[in-house]
Amino acid sequence: MSKKVIVPLATGFEEIEALTIVDVLRRAGVEVVMAALDSLHVTGAHGIVVVADVLIKDVDGTAYDLIALPGGLPGATNLAADATTQALLKSFDAKGKAIAAICAAPYALQTAGVLKNSYTCYPGYQAKIDRAGYTDKDKVVINANITTSQGPSTAMLFALALVEQLCSKEIKDNLAKDLLF
Repeated sequence: MSKKVIVPLATGFEEIEALTIVDVLRRAGVEVVMAALDSLHVTGAHGIVVVADVLIKDVDGTAYDLIALPGGLPGATNLAADATTQALLKSFDAKGKAIAAICAAPYALQTAGVLKNSYTCYPGYQAKIDRAGYTDKDKVVINANITTSQGPSTAMLFALALVEQLCSKEIKDNLAKDLLF
């Protein structure tokens, strides 16, 4: 049975991060659903419009194995302010389900109260997150059920780490090779 991932898209999302997550996971055979907060047409931080698959209010979180939040501004703060996204994060965490966030998006994890004791994010954004445990030593940090990463240049590493978690190291390694990574 294929794994399922929800990727919430808020106005101002970081396009490189969001589309890398979606693309790499789909290449691995994972079903990925892009869920918009307000309108199916979502404008990213750099003016690229993406058409989401569903509205987040229509998502049944129990049907998904992982929720992955792209960063970008004001995308990450919009995710942090969205009640449905926050409820999904809390529900996933309560069940020990996988949660991932990159760049500024760990802020949305912090506002939901699910960020763990070790994390990374866009360098400098840890001041906004205002939680101990930040590290800049690793591009991807996995702590319990939470995976975090630093930003656009680490999006491929981040997505491949999610493939390994959801599928296997072998699938991740083969995909990385095919992507010339």
